[in-house]
Amino acid sequence: MGPVPERILKKRKVATEVKKGKKTLLSARKRAIKTLRLRALKRAERYNSEYVREQKRNINLKRQAKSTGSIYVPAEPKLAFVIRIRGINGVSPRVKKILQLLRLRQIHNGVFVRLNAAVVKMLRLVEPYIAYGYPNLKTVRELIYKRGFAKLKGQRVAIDNNFVVSNAMKKYNIICVEDLIHEIYTVGPKFKQANSFLWPFQLSSPKGGFKSITKHFIEGGDAGNREKYVNSLIRRMN
Repeated sequence: MGPVPERILKKRKVATEVKKGKKTLLSARKRAIKTLRLRALKRAERYNSEYVREQKRNINLKRQAKSTGSIYVPAEPKLAFVIRIRGINGVSPRVKKILQLLRLRQIHNGVFVRLNAAVVKMLRLVEPYIAYGYPNLKTVRELIYKRGFAKLKGQRVAIDNNFVVSNAMKKYNIICVEDLIHEIYTVGPKFKQANSFLWPFQLSSPKGGFKSITKHFIEGGDAGNREKYVNSLIRRMN
C-alpha cells in the first residue's frame, strides 16, 4: 500500500482542527448557559423574597389602619399597561401623534408606560381609543413570558431564552427574563431601556369580545382607565 497523498493528509488535519474547534465552542457555550442559569435562578429567588416582603408589608399596614379605625391608602401606581382598542380614522393629528409616541400603531397593541404628570395627560387626551390600568406582577410576568418580543436592530425577536436578554441588556445589569420583569414591574432606574427593549405586545381579541369600545369603562364600556380591572382584560387578550 502506497503513502497517503499530502492533499489527503492536509484535508484530514483541517477536518480534525474544525472538529476540535466546534467541540471547544460547544463546551464553552454549555458552561456559559450553566453559569447564566445559576445567576438567573439566584436573582429570581431574591426578587421573589422582595415581592413577598412587600405583600406582607401592605397586609400589615392595612391591618394597622383597620385596628386604629383609619383607612390605609396605598401609594400611587407608577406603572400602567395601555391597549389600543379603536382605529383612528377621522381623528385629529394630535391624537394620532400621541398614539405614535405611545407606540400604539395597531389595534390590540399594548405597551407598558411609566406614570407621571405628562404621561397621564397624554392618556386622558386619547382615552376614547385606549383601555389602560395598573397591571399586577402576575400580569407583567405572563405578558413577557407569553407575548414578549425584543427589538434587536429593528428586528422582532422572540424572548425564548435568557441569552436574548443578556446579550442586549447586560450593560444595564439586566441578564435574564426575571431581571426584565423586575425592572418593568418596579419601574426601576433602567425602566426606559428595559421598556424600549420590548417590542409592543400584539394581543388577541378578548375572549367574549368587548362590551362597547365607544363608551368609557365607568359607563359600562371598555375605553379609559379601568385601574386594577385591566388585569382581567389582559388575561382575556393574552
